[in-house]
Amino acid sequence: MTAKDYQRRSPIAIFLSYFSRHKGLFAVDVLCAMCIAAIDLAFPLVTRSALYDMLPNNLFGVFFTVMAGMLVCYLLRSFLNYIVCYFGHTFGIRVEADIRSDLFAHMQTLGYDFYDHNRTGKLMSRLTSDLFELTELAHHGPEDLITSVLTIIGALAVMVTIRWELALVVGLLIPIFLLVVLLLRKRMSRVSVQVKEKVGHINTEIESSLSGIRTAKAFANEKLENARFNAANDIYKGSKREFHKAMGMFSGAMEFLMTGLNVVVIGYGGYLVMTGKMDYRDLLTFTLYITSFITPMRKLASFSELFANGFAGLDRFVELMRTEPNLQDRENARELTAVKGAIRVDNVSFAYDGDLAVLRNVSLSVEPGETVAVVGPSGGGKTTLCQLIPRFYEVSDGSISIDGMDVRDVTQQSLHRSIGIVQQDVFLFADTILENIRYGRPDATQEEVIEAAKKAEIYEDILAMPQGFSTYVGERGALLSGGQKQRVAIARIFLKNPPILILDEATSALDSVTEAKIQRAFDALAKGRTTLIIAHRLSTIRAAHRIIAVADGVIAEEGTHSQLLEKDGIYAKLYRTQTQLHS
Repeated sequence: MTAKDYQRRSPIAIFLSYFSRHKGLFAVDVLCAMCIAAIDLAFPLVTRSALYDMLPNNLFGVFFTVMAGMLVCYLLRSFLNYIVCYFGHTFGIRVEADIRSDLFAHMQTLGYDFYDHNRTGKLMSRLTSDLFELTELAHHGPEDLITSVLTIIGALAVMVTIRWELALVVGLLIPIFLLVVLLLRKRMSRVSVQVKEKVGHINTEIESSLSGIRTAKAFANEKLENARFNAANDIYKGSKREFHKAMGMFSGAMEFLMTGLNVVVIGYGGYLVMTGKMDYRDLLTFTLYITSFITPMRKLASFSELFANGFAGLDRFVELMRTEPNLQDRENARELTAVKGAIRVDNVSFAYDGDLAVLRNVSLSVEPGETVAVVGPSGGGKTTLCQLIPRFYEVSDGSISIDGMDVRDVTQQSLHRSIGIVQQDVFLFADTILENIRYGRPDATQEEVIEAAKKAEIYEDILAMPQGFSTYVGERGALLSGGQKQRVAIARIFLKNPPILILDEATSALDSVTEAKIQRAFDALAKGRTTLIIAHRLSTIRAAHRIIAVADGVIAEEGTHSQLLEKDGIYAKLYRTQTQLHS
């Protein structure tokens, strides 16, 4: 389903749609639960028959045969309980897994702007803790609701045949029970949503603190981090306290209603016995049915709590699934194939969230195979310009095209396949070096990975590691040096082998010797490819065909290294400053 499909359908309809994928398991679960309910309803009838017929008429053989049959039925009931527990939970887990899979797949479609505004910890809560209760709701919800309703109806029907006046009293108490359940469930649902929000908050603090643990230690700020965590933990405890209050009120009210029901039945039934309108054996049978009656009532009460918890997570799931990505492929978007690499930026303006403009009326043409360096002061718009070309963000005005095709008219997948990006802030997955390099092209052979590592000048380093290409790199590559991480990222691009390259300060973490080697490899890779290099170290871009200086959101100047030195503008000042610093 698309985001629009989720917008059109109610949360409960969305939830039930996941049942159809596992309808066999669901049917077995409900059928077994109904059989359990039937056995529970049968026992009071058998007891009544024994008291009225078998025992008074000395039908002892029949009596013990029936009792043996009931023992077999309860043995079957135990087996059915096993089926309900095992297969029911299996069904619930599969529904939860499907929901989580769809949610993760949807999150993959959301753009950079979404992740700019949503912290990782809160998104993790949406994928994990928010969905835990859905397993129980998927398993116990329909099963408890169906069997409880059938048991209550069946018990009431039999009660009417025994003594309709007493059955009427029980029937009149049911609406009161349901009213209390509905009123208290609303409060539980509201508080449950608040709890989940607080869980998201504490997960955010945990994710932030663990990610920044090295910084915290470097500044000796462990006490500060503990204080921040404890503050978030206290907020969580407070929200849980409110939930437990609501749950306590609910549980207390249910206990009073259900135990009070026994008192009312015994009291009124005793009156009917005293007045000769009812036999004590019927009253005994009636009390047995009240026991059968109370069990499903308890299940309905538990279902209400389960529904409150599960539906709070379901609402948050649906809310996220209804979020449409701001960047979507157009209806007739085409695949970008046989890319030559001509890039045209035509009068482009851009502002994050529509606020302060980052780029203003920028125009640029890059020919196929040309290497263009982008320089300028920090915050001038260099990286933003290069993020607009692969359409990570949508331009506010103007257009960007590749080989004459507007990037908005091609599929994002084909666009991203055609562009290779090495960023200054390298991200490595918590996996082996082999898999991190292979991420550039997941179907690559090990030989191709090795060749890419050689081109990136990381091969010798890998061989020197204890497990070679199977070496685990740690969280975000923490077990590698900065230069090694950058070269692994560069190896990915060699493996991807795209027609367009964007190098965002890609050699910033390398020593001078390695940088020189990588620069030669980049020069070889750039031949016949369109390459954009964002550089602060101007010594790395002398071989560029053209250099553009971006400042204050506009292209301030453009030319070769020597031409820009002669202009004595922004580039010349940057170059002289760096030359003096390194002299």
